[in-house]
Amino acid sequence: MPAILAMSEASLAEVFSPRALARLERAVEIVGPRPITEFRSPEARAALANARLMVTGWNPPRVDAAVVAAAPNLRAIVHAAGTVKTFLSEDVFRSGIRVSSCAAANAIPVAEFTFASIVFGMKRVGRFSARLRATHAPRDVSGMPPIGASGVTIGLVGASRVGREVIRLLSGLDVRVLVSDPYLPESDAALLGIELTDLHDLCRRSDVLSLHAPLTPETRRIIGAAELALLPDGAVVINTARGPLIDTAALTAELVSGRLDAYLDVTDPEPLPKDSPLYDLPNVTLTPHIAGALGNEVLRLGDLAVDEIERLVFGAQLRHEIRYGDLARIA
Repeated sequence: MPAILAMSEASLAEVFSPRALARLERAVEIVGPRPITEFRSPEARAALANARLMVTGWNPPRVDAAVVAAAPNLRAIVHAAGTVKTFLSEDVFRSGIRVSSCAAANAIPVAEFTFASIVFGMKRVGRFSARLRATHAPRDVSGMPPIGASGVTIGLVGASRVGREVIRLLSGLDVRVLVSDPYLPESDAALLGIELTDLHDLCRRSDVLSLHAPLTPETRRIIGAAELALLPDGAVVINTARGPLIDTAALTAELVSGRLDAYLDVTDPEPLPKDSPLYDLPNVTLTPHIAGALGNEVLRLGDLAVDEIERLVFGAQLRHEIRYGDLARIA
């Protein structure tokens, strides 16, 4: 099967290990430049015309109606990264080209980061660390919110790939898990072993509120002043999804008051302004969008992409196919 690699040179080097590339070359015939970073050159156009498979990664060239027309033999696109919405036009799906994404591989480190944030957040690591730096004194629990993750209630907004992986990881803790997700059927909730509820009930009952929803017009600022006010004193807000899911001004007010704690890997804007009070609060842990795949975690993306390509070549069912009807509600 003729295949082209359409991504940045950095993406090809970071995502595909030598082992993964060797597997890929056994499964398909790679044609054209390695990689193709744009479709304007004669070499790229010739490869595009011949290709039956396109493998994309970070910073790929845009695939629109003109590219689809120039690729009459193209049957599938396997994206060795997360979202496809930034570079694939709807023409790809309308043309019948199958699309698969490796977002599931990126979900693993995000879920692990979330799980760690839950444990550290409820242990009040940020507050204790800040107190130790300031006082150099022995442990002092006075004035701390409730400490520990035993028997607490975790509220997840969104049963996405990340959300479901977080649910799996939480099965090892003595916690109750609530989920708010309008697309999650009751039958799936029962299989996941969680309680499905509405957003406001979830906020009222949760010691930890963790966001795992895509950013859409419907979910922008889904967590505002009203939702934050419902959280019990000492609740921990975790955002590893998208910054604009939370009203930053409303969250800042709650955090400055000291009523809530937060672990924020994403913010709105990102990064926060230099004068944001959140940088200096002991009840806030800020990280620069590191929850997703970094370092050796990135290699999972290439491995999963090759897994999907091997399934495609040998006629097996794709495990991570994205369909046109999914686009409105995925990240």
